[in-house]
Amino acid sequence: MKIALLGYGKMGKTIERVARDRGHEVVLVVDENNRAVCTDDQLKQADVAIEFTTPAVAVDNYNWCFRNHVPVVSGTTGWLERWSEVMMSREQLGGAFFYASNYSIGVNIFFHLNRWLAQTMARFSDYKVSVEETHHIHKLDAPSGTAITLVKDILEEHPEYSSWVLDEGKVGAGELPVKAKREGEVPGIHTVTYKSNVDEIQIYHSAYSRDGFAQGAVMAAEFLMGKKGVFGMEDLIKIKDKN
Repeated sequence: MKIALLGYGKMGKTIERVARDRGHEVVLVVDENNRAVCTDDQLKQADVAIEFTTPAVAVDNYNWCFRNHVPVVSGTTGWLERWSEVMMSREQLGGAFFYASNYSIGVNIFFHLNRWLAQTMARFSDYKVSVEETHHIHKLDAPSGTAITLVKDILEEHPEYSSWVLDEGKVGAGELPVKAKREGEVPGIHTVTYKSNVDEIQIYHSAYSRDGFAQGAVMAAEFLMGKKGVFGMEDLIKIKDKN
């Protein structure tokens, strides 16, 4: 594949290395320093774009790809309040869009375990659930998109909780507490805890480096080739929940 990288921070550089290791070519690199001078013709050289930027510019990047009929894989978080707008734009302009809050294969299996556990624990009101995430100090959004996915899945499966709150000490009835920590260069740690007066249950995922996220993003780009529509990691790894 010929890949356009939209975003060239630490994640973008890792994706570039992983993509080349898998035999792909990076034909365009776009960051905040050159975005204004990058042209449609340059973007059209790419078979697919991989986008890891910031919420402030992500939607504009998606629309740029849609207009030029370049499939786009995005891992930017913090923009989901504009999801309907992006879906409308993709529908009008055509093309393919792959989005995940986390591209790690392990994390997406973790999502599956989280949904199953929430379904099971919904019958046991003595257990109170909480979510905690830790990331590097450079991460701009809090809580992480991965933590928000975990929380949303719990809210769908567990009737005791109707909303979530970033835990600063006071948690109301029906609110699921979420803690977000920023420490050093931590790639990402997520923990879901169910605690009662007699014991506790935890599921935990810790990333060792960015390589797992980058590999998943490149695999998503490979998957997206030749497709139209909207896709996510459940399509890539073929995990389906039993209802």
